[in-house]
Amino acid sequence: MTTSSERWMKAPGSSPAAVPGSGLRACLAVGFLLAALVVALSACTAAGSDDGAVQRGDEAFARGDYSDALSEYRLAMRQGADDVEILTRTAHAYAQVGRIDEALDLYRRAVAQDADVADLAAADLLRVARRATDQRRDGIMAAAAVEAALELRPGVNLSGLARPLAEHFSQNGQYGRALPYYQKAMGEVGRDPILILEMARAHEELGDCELALAYLEQIYDEVPVLRQSEVEWRLGHCSFEMGQEALEEERLEEALEFFQVTIEMGEPRNRLAQAWFDSGEILAAMGRCTEAMHAFDQAQQDDLGGGALIQRAQERLDAIRFRRGGDGPC
Repeated sequence: MTTSSERWMKAPGSSPAAVPGSGLRACLAVGFLLAALVVALSACTAAGSDDGAVQRGDEAFARGDYSDALSEYRLAMRQGADDVEILTRTAHAYAQVGRIDEALDLYRRAVAQDADVADLAAADLLRVARRATDQRRDGIMAAAAVEAALELRPGVNLSGLARPLAEHFSQNGQYGRALPYYQKAMGEVGRDPILILEMARAHEELGDCELALAYLEQIYDEVPVLRQSEVEWRLGHCSFEMGQEALEEERLEEALEFFQVTIEMGEPRNRLAQAWFDSGEILAAMGRCTEAMHAFDQAQQDDLGGGALIQRAQERLDAIRFRRGGDGPC
């Protein structure tokens, strides 16, 4: 029977004379060194292989350790892995930790290899967006995730996300970006006075008072009492703006109607005197002198500045009172 020492001594490239010292001890020492080297090389191979990094990443992901999973997936990519599976795994991990730009970049690369990945990627990003709105109240992350999903899969269903995204953009003054989401939300929930009010506000902020008025007039009698004053202010403000525009274009009847809405709303308070004064001028031009005098008198009473407008209104009142002849404009 051949012993362990005899096997090592008969290894290729060795001879009894070549082994220094005691034969058994020397052979055992060499054996242990070779065994240690094999173990070390095996460990290095396992730790440095793509498959090993991906497996560890999958195990970390399953535990919910997304940062660790991301580190392992990135290691696999640095080692040369660039197939659809590693790209989607890494993108998914990036999405889980809220790094949407990096996730989108890798999903783009994966879609370039396999177009069918777009559906999976969009669904993944929308899950991140919903979690951001429901749990974190993080509108920035939700918006980034949704817009990334829309890039990868245009027209994807945004059920439950359109309204919070519209509100997020509005709260940050991004009314142009908010409007498409408000419109999507309207398609989901149907007629909602508060939603219509928010759409009117967005149009008003973008300078489209004509459309804002169309929305506001729909809901004037429907909004909750707590929001009624806001509706009145916006109606008054946009009516004044539209009245000024009509007056500049000499559409007098139309301008008068707009100014009357501002006066009826009593808002904005700092525009009320001007609305009365401009109404007076239009009425005077129409020969409706008594009504014009009333308008100029109201302009004096409602003026908040206490200056030039009061003086101008008084001059117009005097001109009408002491005018010669009763025919024609006042």
